[in-house]
Amino acid sequence: MRTIRIHVPHPLATATEFALPTQAGEHVARVLRMTVGDALVLFNGDGNDYAATITAVGKREVSVRVDSSERVNNESPLRLTLAQGIARGEKMDLIVQKATELGVARIVPLHTERSEVKLDAARAEKRLAHWRAVAESACEQSGRSVVPEITPALPLEAWLRDLPADDGALRLALLPEGTVQARALSFPPSGGLLVVGPEGGLGERDVSALSAAAFQGLRLGPRILRTETAGLAALAALQALHGDI
Repeated sequence: MRTIRIHVPHPLATATEFALPTQAGEHVARVLRMTVGDALVLFNGDGNDYAATITAVGKREVSVRVDSSERVNNESPLRLTLAQGIARGEKMDLIVQKATELGVARIVPLHTERSEVKLDAARAEKRLAHWRAVAESACEQSGRSVVPEITPALPLEAWLRDLPADDGALRLALLPEGTVQARALSFPPSGGLLVVGPEGGLGERDVSALSAAAFQGLRLGPRILRTETAGLAALAALQALHGDI
């Protein structure tokens, strides 16, 4: 039987009753056509699943009661940050969705030398909210109870400048000319950072900046992959070789 999981962005505790957020309530009542007495699972990103029961369905809201909580231990032991050159439209949505399903811990949207997507402040805020919603939905589907962090978009140089010097994470950039093979890597407990370029790939200035910041060139194989394929293929390979796939 399918388990319905709903993300709720506020603290949860057993024996409490409250109304679901408007969008979630509409989805439960109008799309899923759930009713009073139906069971569902709530999560808020704290690593727990909360079993709940629908107690009321109205025209504008759905109320639920939290019955119990259970710790979920399905986060990857390999903590990976995907620093992704912003891709156009639905490509970026796909990357965020599938990276979440593959267990990524953090996603950093990057403006790079060859980025085609330009976001002003208002659009950047809307896209960030949208990407975070995509990640939450992917967690609902995949069973994750920890939502990956998605940061505001940054220029590559600014992100590199602000990286902690002592975090110990393995620094990788996906490059066709890279010489490092995924199976030869050894990850520290702090995991790794993976940089992937946008549709036009990483430019010469990008590569120089990454090299100066001690990033190694990772090569997946003899074929050049599209940006919406490259990062996901790399995440899957790294999780299979060094994580929990």
